[in-house]
Amino acid sequence: MTGPDHPDDRVHLEPQHTLPDYVSPEFHQYPATQETELVPPAPQKQWLQKLGPVGVALAFAFGKLKWLLLLLKMTKLGTLITMLLAIWAYTMLWGAPFAIGFVLLIFIHEMGHALMLRQQGIPAGAPVFIPFVGAFIAMKGRPRDAYAEALVGIGGPALGALAALVCLGIGYWTGSLIWFALASSGFFINLFNMVPVSPLDGGRITGVISRWLWLPGYLIGIAVLFVSFSPILVLILILGLVNLWNLRKNRDPAYYQVPAARRVAMGVAFFGLLALLTLGMWLADSPLKALHYKAQESGSAAHTGHEASADC
Repeated sequence: MTGPDHPDDRVHLEPQHTLPDYVSPEFHQYPATQETELVPPAPQKQWLQKLGPVGVALAFAFGKLKWLLLLLKMTKLGTLITMLLAIWAYTMLWGAPFAIGFVLLIFIHEMGHALMLRQQGIPAGAPVFIPFVGAFIAMKGRPRDAYAEALVGIGGPALGALAALVCLGIGYWTGSLIWFALASSGFFINLFNMVPVSPLDGGRITGVISRWLWLPGYLIGIAVLFVSFSPILVLILILGLVNLWNLRKNRDPAYYQVPAARRVAMGVAFFGLLALLTLGMWLADSPLKALHYKAQESGSAAHTGHEASADC
């Protein structure tokens, strides 16, 4: 979920994580002569030399580390590594099967954005995962207008909803509760991103319908905050204040000059996707709630039987 909320105020939900530019000094080797002064090694090198072969290996590893970081920045290897890190983090809480499925659902959501970015000809980086926060794609270009930005915004929830529907279908087909849990999580992730508060996806989508939808969207965000107490949502609402302030300025009206037919089409897509995600989450939660109630009834019956045997 990336892209400028306003052509003059490019506010991103996810910070632009860029690595520093490392400048490596060039070393030139000259033939040794009698006048050449021998420069003593740096204290760090002296310490590594005392370790023998291990020190040599450490020196080599440290010397190559900065090049590895630059390589991660320039290639999609960073996506794989951050995905594995996220899977490891979630495995500590929920176990490997659910963690893998959960990260893949987030990845598919981000791929929806990536596909629309490519379709619109907007350069962007590869997805980067942040455990317990989500993922982001750094957009390196500007959409031509609010409609293009809305297309990029809706691409993630649309493809994410499709992935959650697949999980839901497998759940009903196999009866496996883990698929219902994954489906419920997938619908929730995408439904949360549809809240019309910029820089969430919903804020970018509703920008082309009517930017005044950000006002009720902000109230919805506050209501969700009181329920979830999410620190990430606090950051989103703070960033959303900037966009609410820009409502009265309207610095670049040409950016929002979109034909009425496109506004209507995007409005139908937005509210239709909201309905689909809400229905899907209800269908996914129903078997999970039934299991919860069944477990409660079993526990209550066992407790009653224990009391009855104690009375005897």
